[in-house]
Order: sequence, then structure tokens, then C-alpha cells
Amino acid sequence: MQKCLSLSYLGSLSALGVALCCVLPIAMMLLGLGGSWLAIFGSIAAASYYVLAASTALVAIAWLVSHRRGSMARLRWWLVGSTVMTGLAWVIVFNEARINDYLIMQM
Repeated sequence: MQKCLSLSYLGSLSALGVALCCVLPIAMMLLGLGGSWLAIFGSIAAASYYVLAASTALVAIAWLVSHRRGSMARLRWWLVGSTVMTGLAWVIVFNEARINDYLIMQM
């Protein structure tokens, strides 16, 4: 069960990283940390929906395995944390244009 939970968190963190790939460069430029190296985020953005879908599947599998093994009460908060991170990644991706517009207005 620990391996499934670890994969769930790894998927959630990668989903959060992919979701921030388009918002993070603008935020870094706002802080004065711009440069040509920010172009690497463009290739990451192409795979964002695939990573988010895989992360969502990993979280769902972790919930299912936890429920079937009867360890739901013991692992509930770990699973909730993983689910919240994946949900936050989806929210960021769907509101990416608004977030970027807000950050651009701050420049």
C-alpha cells in the first residue's frame, strides 16, 4: 500500500509541476529571474494533459486499493492530500489564461 501511496504523491507533484509550467515563467519574470532558459517550459506544456490524466488515474487507483485492503481509515488524510494537489493542478490548468493575465497586469 505504501508503494501505491508514494506513486499517488509522485503523480500529484508531477501534475502540479506541469500545471505550473506556464504560470511559473511569468511569475519568475515578474521577480526579475527571466532568461532564455525559460523556453524549456514550452515543451513541458505540450504533455500537461497527459501527465494530469495519468496523475488522476494514479490517485484513483490509490483510493481503490486503499478501500479494497481496508486501510481507508489509516490512509485517508494522505489520500486526501494527494487528491487536493491533483485537483489544484487541474484548476490551475483550466484557469491558466486568467492567472497569466493577472500576472502580466502586475508587471
